[in-house]
Amino acid sequence: MSRAKRIMKEMEAVRDDPEANIDLEFVSEADIHHLKGSFLGPPETPYEGGKFIVDIEVPMEYPFKPPKMKFDTKVYHPNISSVTGAICLDILKNAWSPVITLKSALISLQALLQSPEPNDPQDAEVAQHYLRDRESFNKTAALWTKLYANGGDANSSKGNVDQADLYGIDQSLVTEFENQGFEKDKIIEVLRRLGLKSLDPNDNETANKILEELLK
Repeated sequence: MSRAKRIMKEMEAVRDDPEANIDLEFVSEADIHHLKGSFLGPPETPYEGGKFIVDIEVPMEYPFKPPKMKFDTKVYHPNISSVTGAICLDILKNAWSPVITLKSALISLQALLQSPEPNDPQDAEVAQHYLRDRESFNKTAALWTKLYANGGDANSSKGNVDQADLYGIDQSLVTEFENQGFEKDKIIEVLRRLGLKSLDPNDNETANKILEELLK
């Protein structure tokens, strides 16, 4: 079966299964190798209520080589880059098989949102947040879902959100260093670089390390 026939057959299968809530569309009818897929966030996760858009590039060697997929929707998840949308998932790399379809790959991404693999991360900062404080991670991931995956104007919404909240950083920690005269943006940049979301009041060593970085 040619690549074009395979892709058309896969798109027909998606249309024939509306209950899956998976969408697959060409970006342009003149270019069958570039598509956009989407799915709903899994229930009982921080991604519930969101619709997640995935950019899909189908190589000439498809289905013998995997499609290139990345999230267009910003996602706060250990296995997805919070900056580029790049994905760390074995079936899109060395575990790909020609029997896998674009639909099943999107379902696997949906499952990845439900079951992160923080020990094999794409985004180390997010993975550390997940491992150290699951409750705080869930709160941040849910905020990102509300901001970026609800179909609204993410840029206008983001303007109303505190940057500390956006990255799951304890507001009192930021305030502590603001009271010492440091700029908020600089504090958040340093805390993110150090992978810190909160700080034990008795941890003077880490507090001094933050100060050293702020003074650079």
